[in-house]
Amino acid sequence: MHHFLKRDSLSPVNERPQQPIFIGASGWAYPSWKPGFYPQSLPQKKFLDYYATQLNSVEVNYTFRQLPSASTLAGWLAASGAEFRFSFKAPQRLTHILRLRNCSEGVAGLCRALAPVADAERMGVVLFQLPPNFKVDVHRLDSFLGMTASYSLRMAFEFRHASWFSDEVYEVLRNRGAALCAAESDELETPDIMTAPFACYRFRRSGYSAAQLDSIESILRRRSGEGEVFAYFKHEEEPTGPLCAAEILRRF
Repeated sequence: MHHFLKRDSLSPVNERPQQPIFIGASGWAYPSWKPGFYPQSLPQKKFLDYYATQLNSVEVNYTFRQLPSASTLAGWLAASGAEFRFSFKAPQRLTHILRLRNCSEGVAGLCRALAPVADAERMGVVLFQLPPNFKVDVHRLDSFLGMTASYSLRMAFEFRHASWFSDEVYEVLRNRGAALCAAESDELETPDIMTAPFACYRFRRSGYSAAQLDSIESILRRRSGEGEVFAYFKHEEEPTGPLCAAEILRRF
């Protein structure tokens, strides 16, 4: 594990100039992040309040399993500042069960559930992470994107089968204004190709060296000149993810 900064070396996000770059981790409700990221005495109900002083976005994986209630979203919005952005993982029913087919009802339900965040202008991206055994189907992807066009979702697709990485797929994404999510883990690294007016990154390695963080900073800085950037580090029991994210955000 690589810890590159101490919590007390961080300056609050709201004291920094606003950049078109939003960085965070995949979730925030982890007591095991004490005392490396959260102060030891911080109660769990205040985790998001504190998280939002150190990072300016979060990827909510909760929505992969179930949709949040309006009261839950109201609490999240109240706990974070006006510049904070929430990204959401698309429900597994859409990506893993229906596999992007016959999804109109599910997408409508997702948009209704997330409407409070959209109305507050606090939406990041909706991440559609496809299962590893889902092979390329260009027509299905294009049909799905056509069906969702009226909802004005900022959508990013994380493909986990190599057959998706082709110019034909990239052209469909460009035509529909959807992003190819650039993702990396200890086992996998996907292409970093701009297909939308925004970019989405998922950094999932178990640890990052100082040199690797420098490289990430360079990539995100370059992309932020082309549009908004959303980047998320992996959740682990150790607070490596949010510490790496905070270290990168501190540089902007």
